[in-house]
Amino acid sequence: MLRRPAALLSLPLIFCLCSLLHGAEIFVAPSGNDANPGTRQQPLVSFAAAQRAARAAAKEARAAVHVWFLSGTYSLPETIVFKPEDSGTADRPVVYAAAPGQDAVISGGDELHLTWKPYRDHILQAAVAADFDTDQLFVDGKPQPMARYPNYNAAAEYWNGFAADALSPARVARWSDPAGGFIHASHGAMWGSLHYRITGKDKSGKLLYEGGWQNNRPTGMHGEYRFVENIFEELDAPGEWFLDHKTHTLYFYPPAGIDPAKARIESVRLRHLIELRGAPQRPVRFVTFRGLTFEHARRTFMETREPLLRSDWRIYRGGAVLFTGCEDCALEHCTLANLGGNAVFLSDYNRRVAVRSCHIHEVGASGVAFVGDPAAVREAVFDYGRGHDYQAMDKTPGPKTDNYPAECTVEDCLIHRIGRIEKQAAGVEISMSSKIAVRHCSIYETPRAGINIGDGCWGGDVVEGCDVFDTVRETGDHGSFNSWGRDRNWDAAHPPETRTIDGKPTFVFMDAVAPVVLRNNRWRCDHGWDIDLDDGSSNFEIYDNLCLHGGLKNREGYGRIVSNNIMVGNSFHPHVWYAHSGDVFTHNIVMTEYRPIGMPAVWGKKVDENLFPNAAALKQAQKFGGDAHSIAGDPLFVDAAAGDFQVKPDSPALKIGFKNFPMNDFGVESPELRRLARQPQIGNGREATVAPESSRLWLGAQIKSVQSPEEVSATGLPRAEGVLLLEVADPSAAANAGLRRMDVVLALGGKTVADATGLEHLWKSASHDQPLVVEVYRNQSVVKLTLPPTKRVSQ
Repeated sequence: MLRRPAALLSLPLIFCLCSLLHGAEIFVAPSGNDANPGTRQQPLVSFAAAQRAARAAAKEARAAVHVWFLSGTYSLPETIVFKPEDSGTADRPVVYAAAPGQDAVISGGDELHLTWKPYRDHILQAAVAADFDTDQLFVDGKPQPMARYPNYNAAAEYWNGFAADALSPARVARWSDPAGGFIHASHGAMWGSLHYRITGKDKSGKLLYEGGWQNNRPTGMHGEYRFVENIFEELDAPGEWFLDHKTHTLYFYPPAGIDPAKARIESVRLRHLIELRGAPQRPVRFVTFRGLTFEHARRTFMETREPLLRSDWRIYRGGAVLFTGCEDCALEHCTLANLGGNAVFLSDYNRRVAVRSCHIHEVGASGVAFVGDPAAVREAVFDYGRGHDYQAMDKTPGPKTDNYPAECTVEDCLIHRIGRIEKQAAGVEISMSSKIAVRHCSIYETPRAGINIGDGCWGGDVVEGCDVFDTVRETGDHGSFNSWGRDRNWDAAHPPETRTIDGKPTFVFMDAVAPVVLRNNRWRCDHGWDIDLDDGSSNFEIYDNLCLHGGLKNREGYGRIVSNNIMVGNSFHPHVWYAHSGDVFTHNIVMTEYRPIGMPAVWGKKVDENLFPNAAALKQAQKFGGDAHSIAGDPLFVDAAAGDFQVKPDSPALKIGFKNFPMNDFGVESPELRRLARQPQIGNGREATVAPESSRLWLGAQIKSVQSPEEVSATGLPRAEGVLLLEVADPSAAANAGLRRMDVVLALGGKTVADATGLEHLWKSASHDQPLVVEVYRNQSVVKLTLPPTKRVSQ
């Protein structure tokens, strides 16, 4: 006779194991009862009871344990936490799934049943319980905006509506008690967003608030792109709502055609719905969630405080589904929507965890995030401007511990409309992790990157078959794919020519120990670069990528091999390379001139055998010392208008070693997701480009106005402003004053410099017998230098 575990005997339910030879089946239904045995005819009602039953069954089952959820919504009273004792095994996994043909929703909120009464001006009111709280309201499945200014506008470019006067004294004076309201603003340099909680007003009527810690490179909030919400006096538009905690009253201005007495109205309680919490020594293993819908999790923007090394990111280490200390677990064919923070977060130690064939959308922060333990990083530094003592640093390659995600996968996932609140977000975020595979994902409608790798720790990632577009919608200086490599070898305070480790592989790949591979992807960014390898990004292999609009940027770093890519309507953007970068750029098709900024005399290891659209573009490239064997000509795309950028048999591209790669294999593969996924705008491959401003001479320096996104990015400016010093002759008056190549002149004699013409005007009108202070932007800070009271040098 089978002996049941003691833990099972303590439960009020006795379930049928059906057949231990075939595993166990446990059924859950909204009409069930936790006193039932958990059969199809007598199901359980709660997720928690099903978890207890599955835990007991897994101890005796000889095959998989399935927990089947029948159609309906399961509101969780508290987060469901899985521990090592909930684990399955390779041949006896534990699976929580929607029963075949059923739609099961796991909710972190509640359906509200309220009595509505008129208040005023189309606004209704309803009494709620004293302990009721929510930060989101959904009506018939659609999110409704908190009372806000300006009002919600789906067509607005930023924040679904923004206003410079959102915090004006006149606006603030309208609010009797704004405590509990929020300010949401773009980062001053458009590198994400900042969020503040309003705490009240002082005696003079000045607004009081706290926050702004959500970005690792903080600035003040943007002067225009901002809005306020959760303020009663701003309740003036259909769809808006406000919860008065003092009177326990919910106010709602229903949209046209909505009767709140008949509509399904839902609130939100939980930050996390599901947590799997193990440890490296005792992980949660072989637990899978399949075919479920997860929705209604609270917003977490005020908890986004933890810095990620020297990237721009700060994070909240959590999500609607959280994995930590897990092995061989999976989230498959699930929908995650209407979530206030991250959808899926893999924290610290995780191995072989997969997010597969999921639809992730309407998410407050990131879609899927992999973030390791900073204590696993050697010489971990978080402040962007802090450098290292190269002689004293730990030079051991790789991590100190194994407390980070590795060998994990995101594949065949449709991820869109993420970052609805937090703008420093990505469809997939990777930081302090290794060997993460992102395959055949469609990612679009994101405020920043579609895929972001925040550091060089520790490489080995593969991004392939993805379709990433309509990105960087609400930020700037970024790409559809973005990476940073501000690791041990990188120092913001030292320009490339002064580096003590340049050309020393044992130093430059201490953290980026394995190459990151980008292959067979389609990218499009209309507000930045299609592929953006930013500060220090090293050890990349980039091949067989179709870049539809923004081109490819390699800022300073080491060991980037870029081969056999197509840059439609754009080109290669090399920025401020190291003298011994070892970079390779070959067998690529570019459709405009190169866009170099601050480059050394010799560009890497090899830049050659590329195809240019015309002789002028080829000649420009050859002036930089490379492309001796490159050629010019029409690439003869098969059907560019239809998105087929393979080249015809007589294309000149084949003469420089280019090889065709498939054009019909980007993005999600599941039929149900392919039906839902959008496609990017293609264009004709020959978008017109704006000719750059010619340089001119000033004090022995070659200068030009800062105009392009490339120049903003290369110099680290928050916006296009000032005058860039392209080269500084030595000797010269500019060099004698301490001006350097890649400095940006922002002011002269206390007056702002708008552009090169303005600088010349200020110079000519300045007094010649007094010292003249020049303010320059260098290494992302303002430096003041003095031009001596000597005879001015003519132009």
